[in-house]
Amino acid sequence: MARLLLDDAATTALGVELAASLQPGDLVILNGDLGAGKTALARAIIRALADDPQLEVPSPTFALVQPYETPAGPVLHADLYRLGDPREVDELGLLDNPQAIVLVEWAERAPEIVAAATVTVALDIPPGGAGRLVTISRR
Repeated sequence: MARLLLDDAATTALGVELAASLQPGDLVILNGDLGAGKTALARAIIRALADDPQLEVPSPTFALVQPYETPAGPVLHADLYRLGDPREVDELGLLDNPQAIVLVEWAERAPEIVAAATVTVALDIPPGGAGRLVTISRR
């Protein structure tokens, strides 16, 4: 069932809620078009896991992976948009630490990441463009 996020505060609240439900080893894929709010939601999740609402959480678009040490354990935030070849994902080490919580944007560029996902978050821009529709599924 889709849930409507009306604004940034609602996105942050969902990030806090998701962070509280994540366990070491969870791999979360964030699906959605450009501008759907994937990075904003990932930022809210990471800040909640780090227990630091002011933590600087840059988009990993150019670095591909941004690591964080948090009280919840290691967190990796990846953006595969610029991935040249799906085989390059192995070099990123996203599946190397079974204790890490991994958040991946544009995961569809690496089928092995999609196959390993434990949580899928789909973000859609509703007609008219106000807010975001979010659907969460767990394996």
